[in-house]
Amino acid sequence: MDADLDLILSCLRMDITAQNQFYRKFASKMYGLCLRYAGNRMEAEDMLQEGFLRVFYNLKYYRFEGSLEGWVRRIMVNTALNFHKKSLKFQNEVELENFDLHATLFEDALSKLSREDILRIIQSLPVGYRTIFNLYVMEGYPHKEIAKLLGISENTSKTQLRNAKLAIQKELGK
Repeated sequence: MDADLDLILSCLRMDITAQNQFYRKFASKMYGLCLRYAGNRMEAEDMLQEGFLRVFYNLKYYRFEGSLEGWVRRIMVNTALNFHKKSLKFQNEVELENFDLHATLFEDALSKLSREDILRIIQSLPVGYRTIFNLYVMEGYPHKEIAKLLGISENTSKTQLRNAKLAIQKELGK
């Protein structure tokens, strides 16, 4: 925590070396996060750049509660969501009664793929599916929070997740 405090204070003093160190400390993990939300690498790089601008701008508000990485991650997720807010289009809501995704088969198939294959499949999803999938599966947000973040209903969130999983299953079947 002391190292983070020193690094943050140096960044707040506009120390370029500290800012570079801060960036290097988190860039690869945050780029991976951005890749999951983006449709391609260029879009991910734009998200990453915008996200770090927001991180540095808001660093003065960091309260040293929880991990610094978690705080940075939250800003990156919000940046990715804002990046796509205008283009998110959600389909009509449907009830999710008696829906079974065969979770074990799904997880077994995913475990046999390389990281690049999984990333390619996630990036191939429509923006709405990809966003909900990332928030729910990768980030662990509950549907209620996803709905609030995106201004949609919980059912829409559940439907988009179901559709994302179906699209992934279809891709895995190829």
